Amino acid sequence: MALHNLNLTPIDVRLDQARTHFTRVKPAELPEMLKAGAILVDIRPESFRQDEGTHPDALIIERNVLEWRLDPNSAARIIDIEPETTIIIMCNEGYASSLAAADLVKMGFSGATDLIGGFRSWRAQA
Repeated sequence: MALHNLNLTPIDVRLDQARTHFTRVKPAELPEMLKAGAILVDIRPESFRQDEGTHPDALIIERNVLEWRLDPNSAARIIDIEPETTIIIMCNEGYASSLAAADLVKMGFSGATDLIGGFRSWRAQA
């Protein structure tokens, strides 16, 4: 079977669908949102953080364990977060974070969103 014949949803369509569940955050909006109580979660792998740095206010939870670390019913939970708390997911460029934020919304975290352009966009404007 040729790969182009598979019945898959293209990633661009998935991103568009994911982003309909929340309003994305611009890097310039981030400081004020953090002051207001939002939680910034950096889902980038350790190697990216080592190579490019980190945001000083970010909670580090790598993508592969995100749901388990935030789920209030999980034994692996690391923080208690109310479902309506603004949780801003940050990846490197703002793609994986959109999919992760949509997953959190589906779990019941109505305040989940992501950072447009990710860490690199934030760093460029900082």
